[in-house]
Amino acid sequence: MRRSLLALILAFTVSLPLLAQQAPATPWRAKVADAMPLLGHRNWILVVDSAYPLQVAPGIETIETNADQLEVVQAVLHAINRSIHVRPLITMDAELPLVPEDDAPGVTVYRNHIADILHDYPIAYQPHAQTLTEIDKIAGQYHILVLKTNMTVPYTSVFIRLDCKYWSADAEQRLRAKMPANP
Repeated sequence: MRRSLLALILAFTVSLPLLAQQAPATPWRAKVADAMPLLGHRNWILVVDSAYPLQVAPGIETIETNADQLEVVQAVLHAINRSIHVRPLITMDAELPLVPEDDAPGVTVYRNHIADILHDYPIAYQPHAQTLTEIDKIAGQYHILVLKTNMTVPYTSVFIRLDCKYWSADAEQRLRAKMPANP
């Protein structure tokens, strides 16, 4: 009997790592995976801190991730980069570089980590209120997925506007230059 119990415990212990690898994705990861084929240029994915407001405009969908913000940013960028149709255009709060460590413990570490994660991407900076106004204006026309994290440092949100991966702004400009002014 003891051998059977010991064999059962050993088999269960050995199988735990396999079960963990096959565990279903967290709801926010599943949501990103499900949404990615549907999202296109002019849609946004926001990875925001825990105090980010719950916006009520139609088109804005907010998901509580209960996850680390840097983890969520990395996962979202990975999903975007794996897609065949969109690429990220990143905006961050202009206030972030000016937030003092004394007022927001952890901001320096965050700035260093997010710089490492985003080192391959150009980043536009604009005031937080201006970005919120922009998001609110476009929400009636385009879907915006907001992923709230457990971040408790201010002005750390990462705003990702999706753009077409296979058609550049330069190509669009060349096309528009060839078109007649008044068709």
